Amino acid sequence: MRDWPLLKVYYDAVCPICRRDRARYERWAGDAAHSVEWVDVTANEETLRAAGVDPGAALLSLHVEDHEGCIVQGIDAYILLMRRVPRLAPLAWLLGLPGLKPLLERAYRRWVRRRLAREGRLP
Repeated sequence: MRDWPLLKVYYDAVCPICRRDRARYERWAGDAAHSVEWVDVTANEETLRAAGVDPGAALLSLHVEDHEGCIVQGIDAYILLMRRVPRLAPLAWLLGLPGLKPLLERAYRRWVRRRLAREGRLP
């Protein structure tokens, strides 16, 4: 068992897809799942602000805070999480490829904005 440093994940717990992805991550991560703290962005605005994260921006993109207090967001946040899970580590590497990452960022932002607009929650 590896001793992973704590990650704090700011995610949209109102989103059913996000909740399902969290549950899948926790299953696949095994022991590494215990090193991740999940924070609902819709119920923790003060926590977000204290971490230097705008609540509106947190709805639009996954944010992860590492054990040193550094915040990463978007595809980089997913990569940070995926690297802890052996079955997802190759995908994390792929997502980080220079030519692919900007395309994925744009597609991700477009998907999130459409989902939030459909739900009437677009900031």
